Amino acid sequence: DVQLVESGGGSVQAGGSLRLSCEVSGDTSGTYCMGWFRQAPGKEREGVGYVEARVRPTSYGAAAKGRFTISRDNSEKMLYLQMNNLKTEDAGVYYCATGEDEPFCSGAPPKVFRYWGRGTQVTVS
Repeated sequence: DVQLVESGGGSVQAGGSLRLSCEVSGDTSGTYCMGWFRQAPGKEREGVGYVEARVRPTSYGAAAKGRFTISRDNSEKMLYLQMNNLKTEDAGVYYCATGEDEPFCSGAPPKVFRYWGRGTQVTVS
């Protein structure tokens, strides 16, 4: 099994920045694709960013608008999301996920990811 633990969430003023981290442990086979997702109350979970292993190509959901950067440290099994110029609409619970069951990574919907962290709360005032 794979365990994912997010950290780095908190309360920030609009225009501020946060860096989220996700630590991966356990059986890391099948973690080629990793992603950050977020979910606000009453809304569906949406993809924020995706990164693959090796060459580590990245992709982003439309909401990122160039403000977020996803990165991955494979040697330390860490996933990061640097969020800059945060807006109120960025608030929500942010999750990291891996183990998708589709032959693609970029833009993969939440339902195809097998493993999830418990999330870290981001609030923007």
